[in-house]
Amino acid sequence: MNAEHLIALLREKKMMLATAESCTGGMLAAAITDISGASDVFDRGFVTYSNASKAESLGVEPRIIATHGAVSEQTARAMADGTLLQSRADITIAITGVAGPNGGTIEKPVGLVYFCISSKKQQPCIHGEIFAGPLRQHIRHAATQRAVSLLIMYLS
Repeated sequence: MNAEHLIALLREKKMMLATAESCTGGMLAAAITDISGASDVFDRGFVTYSNASKAESLGVEPRIIATHGAVSEQTARAMADGTLLQSRADITIAITGVAGPNGGTIEKPVGLVYFCISSKKQQPCIHGEIFAGPLRQHIRHAATQRAVSLLIMYLS
């Protein structure tokens, strides 16, 4: 994970980032704010763990969650778009997934995580991935690392 590189890219492009996290519970925001000077490019982070908080804080329509589930491409996109509206950010990333060890299904197994990057200038980028690990912490850490990588790729 290279949060320093991410911050440098955001600074270079004069962009402000905001995050919306569910299964990672703020780990991405913490990784970014661990870097001195992050306030130049990091506006805020939302931890919207419950479905109600996704609706209340980010404006995710309850019907999206009811139809597609909290762990879905549609919910990730709605979270990312809502974060754009609720912040001063130029670019946002949303993360929603099943960190386990419980909660997985055949359709949505433990380790399934959806990411959506949204910006004011480009079409949203949605990515789904399954992370394996013996512990919940491994999945959450891997998802946080992947989020940083996806943002770097998106900005490069």
